[in-house]
Amino acid sequence: MSGRTRVFSGVQPTGTLHLGNYLGAIKQWVAHQDERENIFCVVDLHALTVPEVIDPAVLRAKSRETVAIYLAAGIDPEKSLLFIQSHVREHSELAWILNCVSPLGWLERMTQFKAKAERRGTVGTGLLTYPTLMAADILLYDTQVVPVGEDQKQHLEFTRDLALRFNNMFGDTFVVPEVSIPKAGARVMGLDDATVKMSKSIAVDRPHHAISLLDTPKKMKKSIMKAQTDSGCEYRPDHAEPGVRNLMGILSAINGEPTSSIGERYAGQGYGYLKKEVAEAVVEELRPFQEEYHRLMSDEAYLDRLLAESTAKVRAIAETTMTRVRAAVGID
Repeated sequence: MSGRTRVFSGVQPTGTLHLGNYLGAIKQWVAHQDERENIFCVVDLHALTVPEVIDPAVLRAKSRETVAIYLAAGIDPEKSLLFIQSHVREHSELAWILNCVSPLGWLERMTQFKAKAERRGTVGTGLLTYPTLMAADILLYDTQVVPVGEDQKQHLEFTRDLALRFNNMFGDTFVVPEVSIPKAGARVMGLDDATVKMSKSIAVDRPHHAISLLDTPKKMKKSIMKAQTDSGCEYRPDHAEPGVRNLMGILSAINGEPTSSIGERYAGQGYGYLKKEVAEAVVEELRPFQEEYHRLMSDEAYLDRLLAESTAKVRAIAETTMTRVRAAVGID
């Protein structure tokens, strides 16, 4: 391992990545890639936890699309490793071993599992063991720091606890990772309901819930101008509603201005002025990204070559870790 801190991050290739993914995760990764040793992964195996909604052709296309999004957003393949999860078989192998040492009670307490299970008549085992696959993704690379949104914090705590449990049972094998939660943009809420996090799944049925990274400027502006604020006509700092705070948080994450300063600028003004500034900021932020994304998607040979080179490098790291793990549990 180099002297730099090693970071692992991943995004599922389902749905369309949105502004919350960009501000809460991808933009943070880009900002720190010079100072860290970065490994970025398109976690397509995680997408299989709800197999009844999977279209194989769409999953393949979305995996490539997600790679292009990473690159267009500023991930530099000369500085960072970028690969698709299923191309490195060690993820599945380590996930099985971790499943065998994960207490069932730990998995059943996961908030996301309980919430998703309540919405379905039946769930697959993969949904229950999702956290062990996520732990395998992280532990496979001796990851030191994992930048995540608030909703994934419990899964990271599970990973830490599982690494400590494994080390206690079989000897010092895994690096125990730290959690990093970005201060700005870490939790972008839905535009139509600021009490829930901006979500790819919700956006499927509610066209103005989220800003897709691939939306047209017209669509972005329309969604933001329809954004939930409150029943009043002008902003008052003493009782800003969630929708107003969400808009200010988005603007702050883009331009770096503290939300308190934004609030002072808009005190006594109508919400239309705030929405207009947010809309313009979002469109300008995503304009160069979209141009680069479309250029990359037109060059499949480049994407394939980059993935092949990067996958070979991460597979070497993964195999080194698995050599330790197999020896620890006696299957070498």
